[in-house]
Amino acid sequence: MEKDINIELSSGVQDLLNLVNAYYPGTITVTFIGELQAGYVRHDQAQIVQDGEDVTIQIADLSEPDYTASHELLHLLMILKGFPQIFFSLTTGQPELDDQLKMMGTELYDIVSHFVVVSEQRKHNLINESIEAKYYKGIYATLKPESDDDDQLTLRLLTLLDAMVFYGSKISQYEDQLKKDFPKAYAAAQKLYEVITAKPTDSPFNLRRNVVKLFKAFDDQLKDWSLPALHNTEFVTLTSVLSERQLGLNVKQLFEIFHSELHEVETDRRAYVGFSKVDDQNSFVIPSPIGKDDDPQFFKDLYAKTVKELFDYLKMPYIIRK
Repeated sequence: MEKDINIELSSGVQDLLNLVNAYYPGTITVTFIGELQAGYVRHDQAQIVQDGEDVTIQIADLSEPDYTASHELLHLLMILKGFPQIFFSLTTGQPELDDQLKMMGTELYDIVSHFVVVSEQRKHNLINESIEAKYYKGIYATLKPESDDDDQLTLRLLTLLDAMVFYGSKISQYEDQLKKDFPKAYAAAQKLYEVITAKPTDSPFNLRRNVVKLFKAFDDQLKDWSLPALHNTEFVTLTSVLSERQLGLNVKQLFEIFHSELHEVETDRRAYVGFSKVDDQNSFVIPSPIGKDDDPQFFKDLYAKTVKELFDYLKMPYIIRK
């Protein structure tokens, strides 16, 4: 078992930790495990471990502890301040496939969230030229240059798109080499970057919109490469961002409910999925009622509820658009 290392967080990151704890009902702590210093930064250098209401952010690489800790804390703060979350309420019945879909859905959601996270880190001087150089090293610690016999296309696309969000306009300093080593993936990442920067990610509503746009554009790119689509608009449940007026509307005015081929994860019964009429994104999941599969009255009752009544009944969180 790796021992905890005593590392002092900078005063700015300690203030951020205190702020997150002020919003959180339990206790959030940051611990440093092991003595590894890889010399690069990557987002897999930390993990979040939950024990009841307490959360521990475990930092497994000491290359840039303040950067890594603040990155994870800002992800938590976004959720606590009312940005959309993702949930995995469906199962394909194949655990390995489920895990792969969850990982990919989370990666895409995180890439859009990084517009907010990285902006805050830069605002508080938690990203400097040294960290930018170590981030670049992290790209090459993850990827090998493209070749004809290639099984890294999807990983390259995710990694390079995330790099574009991290660097912003500064990507131009690294662009020549990245284009040379990863021509196919870099060109595809540029297309996706244009999709998710057409509108800013500066509010819960806009984050949700850009996550859904990325889910769809990523699938389009996979299809262009003759790879199987992920179907995150169905598999991933994304928090709704609604106005007070919309919460008072009937469910049938905002959502269409379809019987899915997938099962609800807790009950393992076939699932009904509620898709937003605005963007066709999975917004809630309901297991089929026992003994009443495809019961018309069940559908009528669901559609007749107000959106607020349904979400309260499902204990499904939602965000009120300001």
